[in-house]
Amino acid sequence: MRGIPVEDQFMSWNDMIKTPYDKNSVDAYTRTRIILMNGIEHNSILTSHCMDRVIDNNEIKRALALVRRADSQHQHLVEWLNPANQSVIETTIGYEQVAVDLTANLAKNEPDGYFKQVLDFALLEDFDHLFRYGCLMEVLEGRDPNSITQGKTEIKPGRPTVVEHRHPFEEMRMHYDKDKASAKTKMNYFTIVSGEQQTMLYYMGHGSMVADDMGRKLYAEIAEIEEEHVTQYELIGDPRETPLEKMTLIQLHEAYNYFSCAQTEPDPRIKGIWEMLTEQEIQHFMVLNGLLQQFENRDIRDVLRTDVIEPLIVFEPNKEYINEVLEKTLDLQPYNMQFVPDSQLPADWLTYGYREKVNTGGVPSELVVDRAKREAQVPSAM
Repeated sequence: MRGIPVEDQFMSWNDMIKTPYDKNSVDAYTRTRIILMNGIEHNSILTSHCMDRVIDNNEIKRALALVRRADSQHQHLVEWLNPANQSVIETTIGYEQVAVDLTANLAKNEPDGYFKQVLDFALLEDFDHLFRYGCLMEVLEGRDPNSITQGKTEIKPGRPTVVEHRHPFEEMRMHYDKDKASAKTKMNYFTIVSGEQQTMLYYMGHGSMVADDMGRKLYAEIAEIEEEHVTQYELIGDPRETPLEKMTLIQLHEAYNYFSCAQTEPDPRIKGIWEMLTEQEIQHFMVLNGLLQQFENRDIRDVLRTDVIEPLIVFEPNKEYINEVLEKTLDLQPYNMQFVPDSQLPADWLTYGYREKVNTGGVPSELVVDRAKREAQVPSAM
């Protein structure tokens, strides 16, 4: 596919800020694609800024600045597709639908067995977050969260949020081998890190906007678990990948995700945006691959060892897969970078003491369910 020169990508404010979708008629997975791609753009921008602070090469810095500015405009375009009349809680239900169905899709198609275990483990936690926030929507807005998910994602308990709080040492994970990992594994890695990081940042930045005290505490509780998820996921990447190698892969995974979105987007206007941004991200990838060739004498094909990345990432119902994971792995917890049943955890497991501290005085994720039972109807899927 051909790219568009970066200098030709810069937009006016009128071109950049499009008419938002109608929250009452938008397809649930159109909303999730917008949430995901906002997170993917954010990750590219933040990573590029971090690279600027540690690289002492002005030619590389100029190229990064050029691509980063275009990515910044992409992020504005995508984020501003969200309507202003969509409440924080409505948007949150969308975020958790992303977490559930994105993670399930990646796990189903992940060739690395250990990485798949990590994805399945966090899947059950995000699945429970959707249920807890669903209860909050029932309590604070008197609405059924299924009106947001449109029945495409089940809303029922997963691994209880109350037992998801772990000592930081238990978020350590083994990384893939950069010289052996498949292209799909690397694309899945950057995708899930971007998605979970965006969820963490959204809860950290918007939880204070909820007026209800219990709701504010629920956002703080789940934001901390999302920080756990970001930690475990980012450690899956091989730290031996050079900064240029990582940034080239990030630009490639942006194009890969936009292309994936375009293949299944039912809204013609949004589909056109995904197609346009695919072409632009292809050029970003070419710029970074050029730097990789110039300064490391390598091509991305040397890194990926393939000309094709498949399958694409698809948002679709994953009810059967999630229920199977629930049935088989609900009681697992991480210990010594492996996942073991609760019954096999040692008495001095560090998480026991940590959990006792943070859960002292009541747990918002438990209180919201109790309150929903008293004041509202708990999501029907329970």
